[in-house]
Amino acid sequence: MTPAALVRLSVPACGQPAQPSRATWQHGCVTAATHSTLFPQVPESADAVLEGLDPEQREVATALHGPVCVLAGAGTGKTRAITHRIAYGVRAGILHPSSVLAVTFTNRAAGEMRGRLRQLGAGGVQARTFHSAALRQLQYFWPKAIGGAMPRLVDRKIQLVADAAAACRIRLDRGELRDVTAEIEWSKVTQTVPADYAPAAAKAGRESPRDPAEIAQLYAAYEDVKRERSVIDFEDVLLLTVAVLQDRHDIAEQIRAQYQHFVVDEYQDVSPLQQRLLELWLGERDSLCVVGDASQTIYSFTGATPDHLLDFRTRHPGATVVKLVRDYRSTPQVVHLANGLLAQARGRAADHRLELVSQRAAGPEPVYAEYTDEPAEAEGAARRIRELVDSGIPASEIAVLFRTNAQSETYEQALADAAVPYQLRGAERFFDRPEVRKAGIALRGAARFGGNDSLLDDVVDLPSQVRAVLSGEGWTTQPPAGSGAVRERWESLAALVNLAQDFAAARPAATLADLVAELDERANAQHAPTVQGVTLASLHSAKGLEWDVVFLVGVAEGMMPITYAKTDEQIEEERRLLYVGVTRAREHLHVSWALSRSPGGRPNRRPSRFLDGLRPGSTATAGRTTAGGAGGIERGIPGTRGSAPKRAQRVPARCRVCGRTLTDAGEMKLMRCDDCPSDMNEGLYERLRAWRADQARSSGQPAFCVFTDRTLMAIAESAPDDERELARIPGVGMRKLTRYGADVLAICAGQSSAESTDQD
Repeated sequence: MTPAALVRLSVPACGQPAQPSRATWQHGCVTAATHSTLFPQVPESADAVLEGLDPEQREVATALHGPVCVLAGAGTGKTRAITHRIAYGVRAGILHPSSVLAVTFTNRAAGEMRGRLRQLGAGGVQARTFHSAALRQLQYFWPKAIGGAMPRLVDRKIQLVADAAAACRIRLDRGELRDVTAEIEWSKVTQTVPADYAPAAAKAGRESPRDPAEIAQLYAAYEDVKRERSVIDFEDVLLLTVAVLQDRHDIAEQIRAQYQHFVVDEYQDVSPLQQRLLELWLGERDSLCVVGDASQTIYSFTGATPDHLLDFRTRHPGATVVKLVRDYRSTPQVVHLANGLLAQARGRAADHRLELVSQRAAGPEPVYAEYTDEPAEAEGAARRIRELVDSGIPASEIAVLFRTNAQSETYEQALADAAVPYQLRGAERFFDRPEVRKAGIALRGAARFGGNDSLLDDVVDLPSQVRAVLSGEGWTTQPPAGSGAVRERWESLAALVNLAQDFAAARPAATLADLVAELDERANAQHAPTVQGVTLASLHSAKGLEWDVVFLVGVAEGMMPITYAKTDEQIEEERRLLYVGVTRAREHLHVSWALSRSPGGRPNRRPSRFLDGLRPGSTATAGRTTAGGAGGIERGIPGTRGSAPKRAQRVPARCRVCGRTLTDAGEMKLMRCDDCPSDMNEGLYERLRAWRADQARSSGQPAFCVFTDRTLMAIAESAPDDERELARIPGVGMRKLTRYGADVLAICAGQSSAESTDQD
C-alpha cells in the first residue's frame, strides 16, 4: 500500500506526460526501480524513458527547470531518477547533450552514470568527477589564462611531503607521512592556508597527528617544494580552476555558455572547495539538480559536509524538493533496523532523516549473534558463509563488513580455513601491508639470530619475545591517540602481538621460529582464487555497494562507535556509518560482536549502544527520537525562482582592542594586535609556563608540542572556568583538552596541577 504521507501528484498539465498507473511502476518491485537487464533496449521515445519510474522518481525526471533538490534514502533508486531526468530532457529536446554536466565523486560512479545514459539514448552527456571536469577545463584554458606549459600533475603526495619534512628537519615515519598528507588535503579542500591551519583545525575539532604548528610548517614547505619543481596536486586542480574562473570573467562565461545544466550526485559529500567551483560554474543561473542523503554523511574527516545539501532550500527558495523513500533494495526487516538506528540519532542530519519504506516482499529477520571472543566470531561467520555458499548463494553476493582494516586478518584466516574464496576491497591484504611485512622480517631475523639481540635478553616466553621485537617497529602497550595511518599501523602490529599470545596459549612449547612458520603458512593460505569470492571490506569502502547477504562484524563498544570518537558529532557519524552498513544488505543481515578479544580473555565488552532497543532483549537508549521525513514533493515558493540570496561573505577577524582587521595567525589566536595592550594575568602565564616545562620534560618532547606560547598567552588572557571555554581557545583541540584540560583549568582556578591530580 502506498504510504499515506506520500504527496499525491497533481493531474499533469496539458502537454506533460501522463502519470503511470501503480501497476506499471511497481510491477516486479525491485526490477522496476533499481535493477536492469544486462543489455536493455534503448527507449523508443522520451515518454518511454519515464516508464517504470515511481511517482517521486518521475517528478525528478520531469522537473527540468530551476533548482531541484532530491533527498534520496538508501536503495531508493537515486541514480535511476537522475539519469532518467537527463535522458528525458535530452530525448524531449529540452536539454542539449553537450550542455549538461553531471558530476559525482568516484570514477566508478561516473562510469556507471555514463553507461546508463547511453542505454537511455543520451550518450553525448558529460558525466565526470569534480576533479576530472576541472582538469579538462584547466588544461584547455591554461595557455590563455596563465601561459606556458601547465605544471605536471602528481599522482601521490607522500614523496613530496617527505621531502618537505626533510627540508624542515622533521622526521616522519610512513604512517605519519600519510597522516600529515591527509591534513594537507583537508586544509586545501576547506580552503585553509598554512598560516590558518592551527585555528581552523581547532575550530573543526580535528585531532592533529602532530603539533598544529608543525603541521602548518610542513604544509607551507610542501607548497614550496611543489613550486620549485613546477608540479601540482589534485587539490590544486580545483583551486587553480576556481582562481581562473574568479579572475577571468571571459573564461568563466565561455564555460557557462558550454554547460548550462548541472547535476550533482552524492551532494552530502561536497567540500567547501567543490561547492565554490560549482557556484562559479553556475554563475547567476539556477539550472541545478542535486541529490544526496544527509544520513549517509561518513566522510566529514576529509572535509565533506552535508550543510550544502541541508541549506539548499535556503539558498534557493524557489527549489523543488523531492524526497525518495521507497526502498527497492532491502526487505522490510532490514529497512526496519535501518530506520531504528536513526530513530535515536541527534544533530542536524538526524533532523532531516528519511523514513524508508520497503517495497520488497518480507524476508528473514536480522540475525544477532554474540561470541565469547573474536576468533570464535570469525569462525562463526565463516561457518555460516560456507553453509550459504553450499546452499547455492554465490560467494560474490556475500560481504563481511568491519570498522577498521586491521580486523580483516581474522576473517581472512577464518574464510581460508573454511575453504571459502574471498577478496579484499579498499584495503591491502593483511600480510601485504608494509608494516606487517616489515614486522615479519624482524621476527624472522630474531628467530634466526635472537641470541645476539639485546632486546631479547630479559624475555623468556614467546609473547614477550614478539612484543620486544615489535616494539622496535612501533608497537606500544597503549594505542596512539586519534585515528589515521599511525593508528592503523599500530593496530596491524597489535594484531600480530595478539596472534602470538593466542598461538602460545594453544602451543605452550612453541618457539619464535614456530610462530614465523605459522605466519608464513597463514600468508600462503590466502592465495585462494578471489574472482568470485566473498567481499571483505571496511564500512567506508562499502559505500555505494550492495549484496544479498551482509555480515556486520565487531559491532561492539570501542569498535562501533570507535574508541577515538569522542564528540557528539563524531558519535553520530559512527551511527551513520553503521546505517550505511545495514543498508548494504538486500535480504540477509547478520550482526555480531565478541565479549572478549582473545580466547580466555575477560568478557568485558558489550554490544554497541547503537543496537539498544533494536536487538532482542535490549532496551532503548534514553534520548530524543526524531521524526522521520516522509517521501513526496515540496514545491518552491512562488515567484522566487532564481532569487537565491547572495553567498554570505566571510566576516574578518578584528582586534578586540583597536578593531583592526587581523590577518596574522598568531594575532588571530589572541584576537588582538601584538602591539595592543594585553589584559593577560602575568602570574597565571608564568604558572602555565612552569607547568608546560614539567610536562615537556616528563614526555621527552619540545615545550611547544604541549602548548605554544601563543596558546598559553590566550589561556592566561581568558582564564577559562570550564572545559567549554577552554576548548574555544585556538590551539587547544580535543586531544589536548582531554590530556591537559584538568591541569590547565586547575591552574586557572589557582590550584597547582599536583593538587588537581590528587583530587582526580
